Amino acid sequence: MSPVRMLGWHALTWLGDSGLLLPSAVLIALWLALASHTREAAWRWVLLFGAASGVVLASKLAFMGWGIGSARFNFTGFSGHTAFAASVWPVALWLLASRRGHLVRVTAALMGWALAGVIGVSRLALGAHSISEVAAGYLLGMAVSTAFLAFQWHRPRPQVRVTLVALSLLLPLAFLAPGQAAPTQDALERIAVRLSGSERPFERMDLYRSL
Repeated sequence: MSPVRMLGWHALTWLGDSGLLLPSAVLIALWLALASHTREAAWRWVLLFGAASGVVLASKLAFMGWGIGSARFNFTGFSGHTAFAASVWPVALWLLASRRGHLVRVTAALMGWALAGVIGVSRLALGAHSISEVAAGYLLGMAVSTAFLAFQWHRPRPQVRVTLVALSLLLPLAFLAPGQAAPTQDALERIAVRLSGSERPFERMDLYRSL
């Protein structure tokens, strides 16, 4: 793979990094909570996104700590980048288009799902995940954003300024430079080893050693 193409894949995969999207998810909840007519939506978003994050975390710890995965499907846990991207980007873009018409808001959400799909492909291109892991992550994230937007279909939508929302969603850049990955993987490995009492975290190749 050429250096330019590799740089492009890294740039795309960074758009799904937890260091960028976890703060963005919190900011979405804050924007929804500002107005009383969307406060219920804020709680719904927190519950849906929190549940999906818990599933991703549990799947990763289960494999790293105890080797729970599937050699048949080459599955070691949900792709967090893909799951977070498919959860956050459709809702974030919908929020940015909240003052626009119905068609614009739907188009914004579709763009978010498309971006999440490309981010998932970047994880495959970089060899970070298998097809099953990316597909599982995408379906999980899509379930979150689809459920949230479906609940909001006939309910009051936020009336926020695009510039203010855009600036707030860019706030994580003050703490995480573009292209700089959050140290979540190393942290999860340490947690998994401590919880399981194993000498080291399980790796993908460990799936096949027992066959």
